[in-house]
Amino acid sequence: MLDKYKNVEHVKPSGIELKDRLVGVQRVTKVTKGGRAFGFSAIVVVGDEHGVVGQGLGKSKEVADAIAKAVEDAKKNLVRIPLKNATLPHEQKGKFGGARVNLLPAAPGTGVIAGGAVRAVLESVGVRDVLSKSQGSSNPHNVVKATFDALLQLRSAHRVAQQRGISLDKVFKG
Repeated sequence: MLDKYKNVEHVKPSGIELKDRLVGVQRVTKVTKGGRAFGFSAIVVVGDEHGVVGQGLGKSKEVADAIAKAVEDAKKNLVRIPLKNATLPHEQKGKFGGARVNLLPAAPGTGVIAGGAVRAVLESVGVRDVLSKSQGSSNPHNVVKATFDALLQLRSAHRVAQQRGISLDKVFKG
């Protein structure tokens, strides 16, 4: 999923204090000749609340095993997100499948105005002031991936200046 994003900084999980948030657990039923076989899939978001975040999916016959597998998968997919004073550097839209997510930076003290899956991702990143709107599909898997799509497109002022080969002052003067 991360291959299409330019300039994404991947992070190694060693030495980072990661907190995991369970976004959702789904029970999956497979009907076989001998009856129904139940399994579980879990989607988890891990982050250090200082700009590093990852998401993972785990499947198992037991809920606890599915969550553990999801946490391990999330730790393999850690990326660094640019933040600006506990909010986002600029407005960004993300999409994945039928899910659409709009993220807007907010003034200090606003809080995280977001729904379930988007809130879990933004809190794991360390965003404390943001406005968001989730549209289209409410499937938590797609909403989490749409939120990641928006976050991975964010660029800090330093990164913009570096990519354009100009000074930081010119970025702000426009």
